[in-house]
Amino acid sequence: MRVNHQAFFCSLFIARLADQILLFLVPLVVFQTTRQVSWSGLAFFIETLPRYLVFPFFGALCDRFAPLRLMRLSQAVRALACFGGIAAYALVGGIGWLIALSAACGVLTSQGLVAREVMLPQIFSTQQIQKVLAYSQLADQLGFVLGPMLAALMLGVWRWEWVVAATGVLFLCADAALFIWQRLSGFHPPARSPAPVTHWTRPLRIALSHIWTLPGLKQVIMLAAAENLVIGVTVATSAAMVTGLHAQSNRYYAGLQTAGAIATVLVLLTVARAGWPARVLGLVAFVTICAGGVIAGASASPWGYALGFLLIVGFDKMFNVYIRSARLQIIPPEDYGKTIGVAILLNNLTQPLAGLLVGVFSARTQTGPLIVALSLTMGGIGAAVSIGSALLHRKRAWALEE
Repeated sequence: MRVNHQAFFCSLFIARLADQILLFLVPLVVFQTTRQVSWSGLAFFIETLPRYLVFPFFGALCDRFAPLRLMRLSQAVRALACFGGIAAYALVGGIGWLIALSAACGVLTSQGLVAREVMLPQIFSTQQIQKVLAYSQLADQLGFVLGPMLAALMLGVWRWEWVVAATGVLFLCADAALFIWQRLSGFHPPARSPAPVTHWTRPLRIALSHIWTLPGLKQVIMLAAAENLVIGVTVATSAAMVTGLHAQSNRYYAGLQTAGAIATVLVLLTVARAGWPARVLGLVAFVTICAGGVIAGASASPWGYALGFLLIVGFDKMFNVYIRSARLQIIPPEDYGKTIGVAILLNNLTQPLAGLLVGVFSARTQTGPLIVALSLTMGGIGAAVSIGSALLHRKRAWALEE
């Protein structure tokens, strides 16, 4: 990875860091203000739901306009939203301004994520895409881990308004790093012909058509959705499993989360340096996550749960590298943005489904079997996709022979 591309990955890291600070800040401040868990949960729902719903729309925008311009606009407007929310709170008051500015930043974060997906193959067209995606995931993961820690440190010193202001400064720093990268690298986005005026539903119809007809794309989406079942149930139940069922301390739980972050970084560094084929990455990660879910759900020991948890969390990003590289090979470049937006939405629908199932089977004695059941469901979907792909490949081979 060339030196002048370091500023690009630095921009990704800073933007993710700021985003995670807001994600951590909102439910905590709302709970501290209202002293009601229900309001905290509602704030988190309002904050996160728009992130998923806007992916198809923003994906279409990335095929119509230069993704670099959209990415920079996303970061600059997020900074303005932070400063504007603070100003509105100072003038009017009310905790709703914090929720509103965070929801707006969440929507713009989705725009930045889709724009990045479209830009990466343009920027690194001469380099192995798995290595590029691994570095991209590594920047994301570091921001994901350090964001809540930094937010907690700042809240120990400042009021939340100043923490939000610092977050706005971080978004500006992310945009500055992206500007520096563009100047150093000399990158110019590919020229785009003017898009014809069409009905607003056409990008969505094109994306759905690609998902239905392009060979292999449905299978990739099904595998990602299956994996997100296990990721969703793990995220939703980890605190209850560690501190409840296994009766461990909060310090133990914090240590397990830290170990998971370290495991993820090590796996991504291995992916970036090893240069393994994408199919190998996908197979190893999928089987490992599935096995980790069974171990975590079935183990009666806290150490057994910890092993399963580390396998799930550690190899999740490796599987993401496989999914993203597979989509790049399947989707036509001219329709990549609109198709990837719909694909991301479909991939993530199973995470709230997993949360809903946790709510239904909320008893501690039922949580372990639920994790095992969803892990086996993931394995069953993976086996079905593999068998179906093999049969389809054989059928095409017979057709060619005839």
